[in-house]
Amino acid sequence: MRTETVICTTRDFGIGRRVTAESWKAPRAVGEAANQRLCDAQAADARPAPDVATFTQVTRPSQIDGQHAPALPFGDPRVMAVLAAVVGFTHLLAGFDNAALVRAVTTLLGCAYTSRQATYDLRRLKRKGLIVRLPGHHRYQLTPLGRRVAVLFTKVYGRVLAPGLAELDPRLPTDLANRSDLAQALHQLDRHLNQFTNAALTAA
Repeated sequence: MRTETVICTTRDFGIGRRVTAESWKAPRAVGEAANQRLCDAQAADARPAPDVATFTQVTRPSQIDGQHAPALPFGDPRVMAVLAAVVGFTHLLAGFDNAALVRAVTTLLGCAYTSRQATYDLRRLKRKGLIVRLPGHHRYQLTPLGRRVAVLFTKVYGRVLAPGLAELDPRLPTDLANRSDLAQALHQLDRHLNQFTNAALTAA
């Protein structure tokens, strides 16, 4: 597979149209940076999912380079919204800032999310190695690790955990539970475990 970047309007990147040595080098640098980020993203998707040690490091408080790194608990609504938001910023060459994070997380949470909260969450993400600050700017980009963690966490939560728990809810109406393979499988497991336990107690 070959990766190519086409720039139709150089002014989109703050580069003039006058033909000079610099105006030739600048679009090439932009294209190389875009291609590298795309290749990094493709390579990240091809790598194995984060291991248990990484999961523990992200979801529990830790010390990284002598600095306290607060936890990013899996399943916490605010944390999941922040991770979903930063995944949406992956394609931005110039990265994202505090204000962009506030807007995205507010939309995802459906409630107030302040700039102060965003500052704290950016610090958490940075100390966990999930984002980096762009030199000379108050803007950030996801690291390869950050992309893998954010994508995995949000997909598992949104596509596996939340729907699965909904199907296993004991308050689920019987007609819906009867149509759920997962609910039926758990019901059979409970029944067999109860039979096994009762048999063991009777034998004792």
